[in-house]
Amino acid sequence: MTAEELSRSAARDPAPPAGTSPAAQALWYARAGKWDAAHDLCQEVPGTAGSWIHAWLHREEGDLGNAGYWYSRAGKPMPSQNLKLDEEWMAIASELVG
Repeated sequence: MTAEELSRSAARDPAPPAGTSPAAQALWYARAGKWDAAHDLCQEVPGTAGSWIHAWLHREEGDLGNAGYWYSRAGKPMPSQNLKLDEEWMAIASELVG
């Protein structure tokens, strides 16, 4: 599955595609506007992938202090305010999903 396919699924399907990784599922929920489900699930995704998704979610909600902490845990710099959330979601999904 590609990042574009995951994004399209989140826009039209009632649930994440079967057989996708927990990281892909967390990204799907985030894209589908189900912040709480994405947040709960990303905390179960180990390593930098879970931390990166977690960071993005807190950036989306506007909690930049918390986002900064999670970007640090992910080993990623805090993105510029000019980087749109959709663009960053696609970059994360492209790297973690394909």
